[in-house]
Order: sequence, then C-alpha cells, then structure tokens
Amino acid sequence: MLMRSKLFVPASRPDLFAKALVSAADALSFDLEDAVAPGQRAPARAQLAAFLHGLAPRPDKALIVRVNAFGAEDFAADIDALGGVPLDVINLPKAEDDDAIAQAIARIEHSEASHPPKRGARILLTIETPRGLRNAARLAAIHPRIMGLQIGYADLLEPCGIARSDSDALAHVRLSVRLAAAEAGVAAYDGAFAAVKDSEGYRAECLAARRHGFAGKSCIHPSQIAAANEIFMPTPDEIAWARKIMSAEAQADARGIGAYLVDGHMIDKPFVARARAIIALVDRHHTGAVT
Repeated sequence: MLMRSKLFVPASRPDLFAKALVSAADALSFDLEDAVAPGQRAPARAQLAAFLHGLAPRPDKALIVRVNAFGAEDFAADIDALGGVPLDVINLPKAEDDDAIAQAIARIEHSEASHPPKRGARILLTIETPRGLRNAARLAAIHPRIMGLQIGYADLLEPCGIARSDSDALAHVRLSVRLAAAEAGVAAYDGAFAAVKDSEGYRAECLAARRHGFAGKSCIHPSQIAAANEIFMPTPDEIAWARKIMSAEAQADARGIGAYLVDGHMIDKPFVARARAIIALVDRHHTGAVT
C-alpha cells in the first residue's frame, strides 16, 4: 500500500473527519483506542461507522481504523460496529501474542462474513511492547491478511524509562521491526512523533526511518504530512538509477548474464529487486492508487 503518511484522526472528533479526508495524507487512521476516552467509545464508534458507510470509494486514500486490543472490553464492540464498513485496513494494537492475533483476525472474518459482499480488510499490527518486539517476525507471519508492522514508540519506551530522544534506542527498534517485517514479506511503518512543533525533529525521524527501509510514518497533525510524503518517495536520482538498472537487467537477461556492471557498480538480483520496488512505488503514486 502507498502509505507514506498516515494521519491519525480521533474517532471522537467527527468535526475532523471531512477535513482529514481532503488532506494530502496517503492514509487516514481513525482511532478508537488511545485517542478516545473509555466513556466516549460507544458514541465514537457509532459516528465513525456512520461516516465511513456514507463514503464513496476512495482509490487515492487508504482508510484504516485502529480498534482496541483483542481481549479489551471494547474490541468486540469495535468489530461489530465496523461490520459492512468498506475499510482497507484494521489496525490491531498491542500485538504480542500469536493466539490473540489469530483470534482477533478470526473475529474480524466472522463479522465480515455477516456483511457480504464487503472486501476483507487487511491487518496492520502495532509493535509496542517488549514481548511484541521480541516476537515481531513470528507475529507478522501469522496470517496472510497481515500487511505490515508499525511501531508504537510511547507504549514501548515510556514504561521502560527509555528516552524517546535516544537515537541508538530508536535505531535498534526500527531495525528489529524492519527485519521482522522483511522476514514475513510485509511493510514496516514508523511510529508517531509527538512534538508537533518540532518540524526538524520530525523530518530527521522520517529520514532515519527511510534509511532503515520503512515505507512511511504516522502523522498526528496535518503539518507533518508534507514531510512524510516527500521523504518516503524516491528521489529523482534514485528513480533514474533504478531505471538504469532495469534497462541493464533487460539487456543482461537477454544475454543470459546474472551479474553485470552499471556505472562501475556490480548489479545482481538484490539490486534489481530494489530497483523494481522503487519503480513500482513511483507508478502507484502517479496513478493515485493506494494498493
């Protein structure tokens, strides 16, 4: 999915729904979990479901709902309220246990079966506990509907007393999640940056996440969208290099050559795969499609 920027929208703020929809964010993540006080979750899920039911198809924007964690009091009510709603992704928070993830997806599939012909939503897991981080590779491969892992920094770091500003700690977490996602063949998405007024800090985290192979980053304010959209797109030089590799690969393939030089660099299968991924991302962006 094209989710360079994923804007969080509290489900208890219907005044923000339409504004978010016309934003430049690739994806909207309507939040029924931490952004909504427990006493407000029932009306929030009802008004969110009503809003989403009334939407026309949006091929240019991924629609996500972050539900409450499986086992929490509100999980079943969240899933019931979303029955028949045309969602692209359901975000499962606090992912750490195989059985819980499997049961949550089974519960989602049961709800979908009761409201055909809705397309089945894909599943995004948030890694935000030490156990979840340790088990991330296994969790990502539990079910074919899982499309990615994202990091929840606050829940992961704050209880441990790990400074959110510690770049070494963030790099360790990012690499662990990225490699876990790669093992399962899914995407990785970086977590939120709470200091909304620190635009340079947000850009720095976007750049670090991109260097670590992440596909996008959460936004908790519309002011963060432009940076994420810019940074998680290939640069003109990267696009040109990818096209050069693709051209050379076609010629080498016709000659039966597996490894060859492009501008003095040895190129083989891993570099070709990366070039194809870059061109595919550019093509998705140009067509305005999220999938």
